[in-house]
Amino acid sequence: MAVAARPQPLIRVPTSDRLELALHDLGGDPTAPPLLISHATGFHAHCYAPIAEALATRFHVTALDYRGHGCSPVATDWDVDWARFGDDALAAATHVAPDGGLVGFGHSMGGAALLMAAHRAPGLFDRLVLFEPISHEGTSPALTRAEMTALPIVQGALRRRRRFPSFDAAYDNFVDKPPLSLMTREVLRNYVDHGFRAVDDEHGHAVELRCTPELEAAIFVTGRDNGVWALLPDIHTPCLVIGGRVEDRQPSAQTEAIAERLPRGEYLLLDHQTHVGPFSHPDEIARLVAG
Repeated sequence: MAVAARPQPLIRVPTSDRLELALHDLGGDPTAPPLLISHATGFHAHCYAPIAEALATRFHVTALDYRGHGCSPVATDWDVDWARFGDDALAAATHVAPDGGLVGFGHSMGGAALLMAAHRAPGLFDRLVLFEPISHEGTSPALTRAEMTALPIVQGALRRRRRFPSFDAAYDNFVDKPPLSLMTREVLRNYVDHGFRAVDDEHGHAVELRCTPELEAAIFVTGRDNGVWALLPDIHTPCLVIGGRVEDRQPSAQTEAIAERLPRGEYLLLDHQTHVGPFSHPDEIARLVAG
């Protein structure tokens, strides 16, 4: 059996808008098929390190930070357009597997972005495993921008505390607050250690969120009209679409319909999980990715 490679320093890959994405080699068997992990809104590549570790003998794992997340930059005045996340996913995927043969795991926004990439480059992915990807039926009632902004998930993002005295103080703040309290302690530690940056300014030394509350909220506001629903019938990549417990106004409510609309989609219900299933049950999700 080949020895699993240790994680390597980040790689910079060009994408649209003259940005350079951060890609992280999370290790694994260097002779094994490539796996690309694609994160959810507000999170980053290292939140999925336990999944990568569990798959180290099956895949060589790479994960990206989308623009404005983790170590990837974005313009502060960017008018959020979900198609650009598709650009990021495609740039990362073609770097990891220029000749195809790629397996992709996408969570929430990251699942939607992988679907966009698979639509644009049909031969790139051998299969996709998608946990509650964001896509809304075209028949869903339209909401105004003001109505979207008033949704609890958006208001929660806008109220998110962005600054703490230290990494440990941030960790202690989140450890008992849902939904982050549902994470394994390792995932939460990774979320904090790689999702905040140290700053020294006129207010002293502190740590601040890398993905700003304003960006996170704007992604939620624009997600309902991300255009993925219209693409689904033309995506012929085999897709396992996983949903947690079905709840109104949650991504889980759309997951089965997404699988049915995909020509080669399969739906799997995990009703003991929530939208943060990859963070609360990483070993179980890894087994499903392994197939």
